[in-house]
Amino acid sequence: MNHWLLPHERPLVIGHRGASAHAPENTLAAFRLAREQGADGIELDAKRCASGEVVIMHDPELRRTTGAAGKVHEWTLADLRTLDAGRGERVPTLDEVFEGAGSGLLVNVEVTNYSTPDDGLEAAVIDVVRRHGIADRVVFSSFNPLSLRQLAALAADIPRAFLFSPESPLDLQQVFADPLMPHQFRHPHYSLVTAEMVELWRASGILVNAWTANARADIRRMVACGVNGIIGDSPRTIREALQIRD
Repeated sequence: MNHWLLPHERPLVIGHRGASAHAPENTLAAFRLAREQGADGIELDAKRCASGEVVIMHDPELRRTTGAAGKVHEWTLADLRTLDAGRGERVPTLDEVFEGAGSGLLVNVEVTNYSTPDDGLEAAVIDVVRRHGIADRVVFSSFNPLSLRQLAALAADIPRAFLFSPESPLDLQQVFADPLMPHQFRHPHYSLVTAEMVELWRASGILVNAWTANARADIRRMVACGVNGIIGDSPRTIREALQIRD
C-alpha cells in the first residue's frame, strides 16, 4: 500500500522544494534540512537535461537559481554540475535525492516538462523510482492532465496528483475524477481551498494536499478545512502551527 494513501492522524508535513525557506530550493541541503525539521515528506521538481538524466529544478531556465544562461534541457548533466545552485550546492539528480536525502521520506515528484512535452520525462522518472524500489513512498504530480494520463498508463500503481492554481482553467479546477487524468489526489493552491470543496473532493475519493501554505494562519485554516497534507517552504513552521511535539 502506498504510504501517501494511508490514513493519518494529522495532515502530512511536506517540504516544498525541501525546506526552501531555509536552504537553496531543490538541493540536497534543502531536502536533508526538511528531514531534520521533522517533515513527513518532500516535494521536488523533475526535468530531463540534455544528456537524459532526471535533474531537480523548478524553472525551465537556469538563471534564477544558478545565474547561468540557457534552459535545463539544453545543458548536459556534466555541465549542470559546474553551476552553483545556491550556497555552493549543486543541481541534484533524482537518483541522488533518493540515495542521499530521501531515506524514509515520502516524496512528491512534480513532473515539470511543461515547456518540453514528449521528452520522455514520465518514463524516466518511473524508471528511477523502480530502480530504487520506493514506489510505495512516491506520488507523482503535474499541472498537465495529459502527463497524468501517461503516468497512469505507465505506472498505475503509483498514485498521481492533479496540481492547479488560481490561473488554472475553471473547468479543470472543478473536475473531481476526470477520466482524462486518473488521479487520487488534488493539489490546489492553498488560496483555493475551502472546507466545502475538500468535503466534495474527499466524498468522491480524492485526497487533498494544499500548497504552498507558509503563514501560520493559512496553515491552521488548511487544517480546519480537512486537508490530508500541507506543502510549505518551512516544515518547522508547519509543525509549530500544528503543535506537533514528536
